[in-house]
Amino acid sequence: MGADLQFEKPILELRKKISELKQYTKDNDVDLTAEIVKLESRLAKVETEVYSHMTSWDRVQVARHPERPTTLDYIPLLFTDFMELHGDRRFGDDAAIVGGIARYKGMPVTVIGHQRGKDTKENLARNFGMPHPEGYRKALRLMEQANKFKRPIITFIDTKGAYPGKAAEERGQSEAIARNLFEMAGYEVPIICIVIGEGGSGGALGIGVGNRVLMLENSTYSVISPESGAVILWKDASLAKKAAEHLHITSPDLLELGVINGVIPEVKGGAHHDQVQQAQLIDAAIAANLAELLALDGVTLREQRYEQLRKIGQYTEN
Repeated sequence: MGADLQFEKPILELRKKISELKQYTKDNDVDLTAEIVKLESRLAKVETEVYSHMTSWDRVQVARHPERPTTLDYIPLLFTDFMELHGDRRFGDDAAIVGGIARYKGMPVTVIGHQRGKDTKENLARNFGMPHPEGYRKALRLMEQANKFKRPIITFIDTKGAYPGKAAEERGQSEAIARNLFEMAGYEVPIICIVIGEGGSGGALGIGVGNRVLMLENSTYSVISPESGAVILWKDASLAKKAAEHLHITSPDLLELGVINGVIPEVKGGAHHDQVQQAQLIDAAIAANLAELLALDGVTLREQRYEQLRKIGQYTEN
């Protein structure tokens, strides 16, 4: 892919050797099939070993991969008739959050998600996926509309966090996020939230209060980035790898802690290796969870969301 990850180095070296042997065979009309088969067998074993023993920091790197699929990559693979809606009706539009109306297997739904860019130009246009308050107010407008017309809400979380700039604070960043948390808790329609990349702090929570909170296998979800956590804990950002382990920010950790409801498997090596197959895995998770939630009435959905939040964490008395 376009960006190599350090922990994948043994895999990349083997792939390079296989590619070179195949090219040599083609150019020189020499049969090296036996050697290629042997290397491919070794590659399969190395891939299994590497990808089944990923550290928290390895998963952070995969979650941040520049080619990792975004909300707008997944929408056409999961939904039909998507119509994007813009603006918060107060200040303006925020390209860091996209949302609109679509159909999921024929059913009207509201889809909302963070949107980062794929290159420098797009990242600047979308503020690197870090929303301003008008982004959260746009999301709130769409969710209120969904609740009014009894449409399920599906959100895709992928942000380092809400934008912390002066202008965002002046326009009420914290109030906008808090309002979303309050309103989402009271909606009487199914809400499914899926962390597809980085789920950072209140920026993630602003569209993250759901009946089902799911994470892709190699995504992260945390109150703070490993780098910032390392600065606070040890006054040294270079200890981010250590912080990632201690913060328990990966999907297996958060499932065990009861913060999320489920983990969606990823294709080998990460979602960026095959976004079509990854969309199929997400589709299966949405279908299964939505079927369960549609069987519940509005009051039950609201109460379930409340109880789910109440159960996070444990209290122990010394």
